[in-house]
Amino acid sequence: MRVYLVAFCLGIWFLQQQPELPAARWLWVLPLLALALRVPPLSFGVAEVLRRVAVAVLCAALGFAWAAWRAELRLAERLPDAWQGRDIELVGVVSELPHIHAGGVRFVLDVEAVLTPGAPALGRVQLARYAARNAAPPEPVRAGERWRLTARLKIPYGTHNPHGFDLEAWALEQGISASGSVRERVPPVRLDARAATPGAWIAAMRAAVRDRIFATLGEAPYAGVIAALTIGDQRSIPYEQWRAFTRTGVNHLLSISGLHVTMIAALAGWAVAFGWRRWPRAVARLPARQAGLAAAVLVAFGYALLAGFQVPAQRTLFMLAVLALAFWGRREPRPFTALLVALAVVLTLDPWAVLSAGFWLSFGAMAAIMWVTFGRVALPDKLRGWVTVQAAVTVALAPALLLLFQQVSLVSPFANAVAIPVVSWLVTPLALLGTLVPPLWHASAWLMEWLGVMLVWMAELPWAVATRPAPGLIAVVLAVLGTLWLLLPRGFPARALGLALWLPILLPPAEKLAPGAFRVEVIDVGQGTSILVRTARHALLYDTGASFGDSDAGERIVVPYLRASGIGKLDGVIVSHNDNDHSGGLPSVVRDIPTGWMLNGQSPTRSLPSGAPPPRRCVRGQSWVWDSVPFVILNPPATASASYNRSDNDFSCVLSVGAGARRFLVTGDAGRRGELELLESGIDLTATALVAGHHGSRSSSMEAFVEKVAPDHVVFTSGYRNRYHHPHRTIVERFRARGANILRSDRDGLIRFEFGEAGVTAAEYRNPRRYWHLVQP
Repeated sequence: MRVYLVAFCLGIWFLQQQPELPAARWLWVLPLLALALRVPPLSFGVAEVLRRVAVAVLCAALGFAWAAWRAELRLAERLPDAWQGRDIELVGVVSELPHIHAGGVRFVLDVEAVLTPGAPALGRVQLARYAARNAAPPEPVRAGERWRLTARLKIPYGTHNPHGFDLEAWALEQGISASGSVRERVPPVRLDARAATPGAWIAAMRAAVRDRIFATLGEAPYAGVIAALTIGDQRSIPYEQWRAFTRTGVNHLLSISGLHVTMIAALAGWAVAFGWRRWPRAVARLPARQAGLAAAVLVAFGYALLAGFQVPAQRTLFMLAVLALAFWGRREPRPFTALLVALAVVLTLDPWAVLSAGFWLSFGAMAAIMWVTFGRVALPDKLRGWVTVQAAVTVALAPALLLLFQQVSLVSPFANAVAIPVVSWLVTPLALLGTLVPPLWHASAWLMEWLGVMLVWMAELPWAVATRPAPGLIAVVLAVLGTLWLLLPRGFPARALGLALWLPILLPPAEKLAPGAFRVEVIDVGQGTSILVRTARHALLYDTGASFGDSDAGERIVVPYLRASGIGKLDGVIVSHNDNDHSGGLPSVVRDIPTGWMLNGQSPTRSLPSGAPPPRRCVRGQSWVWDSVPFVILNPPATASASYNRSDNDFSCVLSVGAGARRFLVTGDAGRRGELELLESGIDLTATALVAGHHGSRSSSMEAFVEKVAPDHVVFTSGYRNRYHHPHRTIVERFRARGANILRSDRDGLIRFEFGEAGVTAAEYRNPRRYWHLVQP
């Protein structure tokens, strides 16, 4: 049975690796599987082994076919291309907690009706509603309400960088068929304050609990943590707190984890069984133990719903249900079987769960705990068992954490030794009881504040976190095998040899550039710019992407990519000018990545964290050489600051890297004035690769400038279907007419140039492609 469950899950996982969905003929495995399962076990060895292998293969094919069928249905709900950018009138229910930020509110709408004639049917859409300038704030949107509104929609489409977040995969898993913004020309109308649907009732209940928490706790620093522990709203936790939790490895506790669900279910089961034994009439009908088990499963189900039914809660709920059924039927419970059943049920309900980090961390942690506890002959004492479990989870999850986040907390065992009992047995129960007795939220927040002092101190230790470049799949597999060997029971020979299998992930081969060679990576940050330039021993970042109000491209995209690429320090950062799409991510970059110096086209307007290098103005003529590679600032001129009518764009730092036939040029948002200054300066502007000015706007890339630069490759840094319509068709054709290779970050993802002795090569990151990725012409 276990082998068949594993095979079924592997089939689902394999489907998610495909570049295209298979044909419907895969459904033939269903009758074949039913036929194979009806074949009685054979008495002779080889034939029985072959029968079991055949059934396992068919189970894998069944998982593959099931996931393919679900994917085909889900993709059929996606917004048709012809309706992108068009207004559609919708009626729907706000099914999740809205996320309020500085610029407005984001929410998910479960569409009940499409009122626009001829428009396609839609399932769920993610919408943003922005506050208009110099206007009264829009009517608030609350969970559980039914609205009629007009939205301009597009297909969900994210940025594409190695080891980056896959927005399209996330949207597919969430069932979001389109995203867009609410149009205020036709005022949205609230039809019902509480829609009469189960989803609306649950969403409204979660919102009411969240509102009561913040009304009770006010400005308490850890009010967001209490909301996260009670209803699973992790977005309520401020970034600085979340960063401390991540660096100390306790972030799994500050959301709805399996440990919390198990604890609450156990307390409920014990309380019901305790009371049931004192009710003779009830005991005569149903044993107290079975009543307690039923109560535990029901409470776990209710808590999982309150918490948003996240993967860790699902895993725990299904495991509890399997174990409860085993006890109910007076059978010996098998924890590993329960884990595999929970795995199969989670993937049957949500075949895309294998794409989320939480899935692997949740099931991986549980498997590690079982590996070092169940089936052992000699049971350790409680303290030793606790230490063993903590060490096992830390070691077992390290390969996944390095693959997914490129960092592992070294203080995690010590932090968790204190945080697990405090959060699980004190903070969380008080937070949940606060829904009945609100003053208990104050006690819960006070305990969390006390714990937070310790966690912040540990997070700031210089050795708190170990970072490594993103490992390859082979290195991760070897590390997992080494972990299994290390965690074998005492008595197995040479367990320490498992450490040898960790060497590829701990000591990855260093990628070196030759002196005189350099690499340029135009990072896909959407509508904005961020460029990494590397030489043999130095790294420079030009621009940092945009700020999104509640986050920024530095935190979401640039810093994760730098870590994954093994960049632990930036020798310099250049911010071309102060426009948001170029400077918005700067605070996150200089906060998380040590930085040597900073140049800026204008005096910075954003507050920078302590320890950031003081910015200097970039001026024509500044130059330096790294590893035999020349860097030169070509603009703005020294007299630029005295120009009273100079636009912000023309303050852009214009950077040249390399020389001769191996030259890279980026002009920021410099417009016609900046380009004319470059042409009149007499500087040699010829470049092999050029990042087009102002994302391909008509205000830049004038004919004379394009002719003077004469690039072989031109890059347009623009967001998918951006509201500015960058790059403009006229500009694209201007470069194409001169034979330039057209590269676009919205179509090609990250774009990499290698400048070396052999010349210049360009490569775009749009692979490995998956079936859910939108293909652009």
